[in-house]
Amino acid sequence: MSGSPEPARGSEPVLMRGGLFSPQNCLSKQQLLSAILFAEGIRHMKSRLAALQNSVSRVASDAPPVSCPALSAPPDGRKFGSKYLVDHEVHFTCNPGFRLVGPSSVVCLPNGTWTGEQPRCRGTSECSSQPCQNGGTCVEGVGQHRCICPPGRTGSRCQHQAQTGTAKWSLFDYCPSSLAHYNQEGESGPYVCERPCELYGQEGRPRLCMHACVNTPGSYRCTCPSGYHTLTDGKTCEDVDECTGPQPVCPHGTTCINTGGGFQCVSPECPEGSHNVSYVKTSPFQCERNPCPMDSRPCRSMPKTISFHYLSLPSNLKTPITLFRMATASAPGRPGPNSLRFGIVGGNSRGHFVMQRSDRQTGELILVQPLEGPQTLEVDVDMSEYLDRSFQANHVSKVTIFVSPYDF
Repeated sequence: MSGSPEPARGSEPVLMRGGLFSPQNCLSKQQLLSAILFAEGIRHMKSRLAALQNSVSRVASDAPPVSCPALSAPPDGRKFGSKYLVDHEVHFTCNPGFRLVGPSSVVCLPNGTWTGEQPRCRGTSECSSQPCQNGGTCVEGVGQHRCICPPGRTGSRCQHQAQTGTAKWSLFDYCPSSLAHYNQEGESGPYVCERPCELYGQEGRPRLCMHACVNTPGSYRCTCPSGYHTLTDGKTCEDVDECTGPQPVCPHGTTCINTGGGFQCVSPECPEGSHNVSYVKTSPFQCERNPCPMDSRPCRSMPKTISFHYLSLPSNLKTPITLFRMATASAPGRPGPNSLRFGIVGGNSRGHFVMQRSDRQTGELILVQPLEGPQTLEVDVDMSEYLDRSFQANHVSKVTIFVSPYDF
C-alpha cells in the first residue's frame, strides 16, 4: 500500500516523562549506573552538610556567653554594676571634691568590648586632699589654699594650739572682737580681719558649716536644723532617728519610718478585691493574692504579691545610684522561672528612675536624675516570671521615697 512505511517491529516509540523516546535513545547500563551513583553522591553530600551544620549549631549554643573585661571603681570614685555580659551597663561617679573625666556609663557590646574607656576622677580643688588639721576648714586661693582654724588652733594647717595664759599678745589682737581673722601668707602674717560666715559663704568658696554659720566674737559657730544634732567636730550635722526613741511617736497600728530631719507614720493597706481577686496581708509590708479559681484568667494576671518599701534620701544626691533591688527565689522542690522581666509600671516618678537587670535573677531601680526636696515620690516596680516563655506570675513592689529639704 502507498503511504509512509510502518516502523520496523521492535522499534515502537515509547511514551516517557518529557516526550517520546525511541530505544536508540535509552541509556546504557554503564550510563545508568553512573547516574545512580551521582545521585547517591549528592544525597550523601547533603546529609554530611546537614550533620556539619547541626554540629556547628550545637557548638555555638554550648559556647559561653560573650562578656567584657572586668571594670573596677576609679580611684576616689565609685562603680555601680557588677555584671559584664552583653548589653549590661556599668555606671561611675566620683567622691565629693572630684569630677569625672570620661563617660559616666559604658555598655558591653557583642564583640566583647565596652562602648567607652573607663573614666577617672580628678580633684576639683587643692582642698580635695583635706590638708587642714584639727577641724580646720580648707579655703581655695589663687594657686594655693588656706586653712581657717577653729577656736584654739593656729598655723597654716591648724596644727598648733593658740597661745593662752600670760602671753602679752595673741592673734586676736589684730582684729576687733566682733571679727574673726585668718593668716593670709603663712604663720608670720599679715592677718586679714573678716566676718568668717560672710567671707566663706561667698560664691565659689567652701562652707564653714554643713548647715548654718553664726558669727561670734572673734570666731564662728555652726548650727543644725531641727531634727539634726551637731557632731563633735562642731560643723557636721547628723540626723536624729525619732523612731528609736524611748517613747513611740506613731499611733498604734502604724509603723514609724525615719526621714531626713523627721519621720513618717505609715500603714500600707492591701488593694480591695474585685472580679474573684482578693488579697490578704501576710506581714506589715506585704500582701498576697488568694488562690485563683481554675478558670479565672483575669485573676492570674493580677500581681501575686504586693510589697511596700520606704526610702529616705537627701536632696541633690549624686547620680546614677542604685536604690532598690528586686529578685526571686524558687521554693524548695519546685522549679523556678527561667526568665524574668522587670519594669516600672506606676507612680509619679516622672522619669527620675530606670529599671535594669543586674544579673539573671535580679533587677535594680536606679536613680538617674537628682531630686530636690522636700517632696515625696512613688514608683511601682514589676517583676514578671516566665517558664519556657509562658507567663507564670508577677510581683509588684511599691517604693515610696521621702526626699529631705537638705543635701546631707
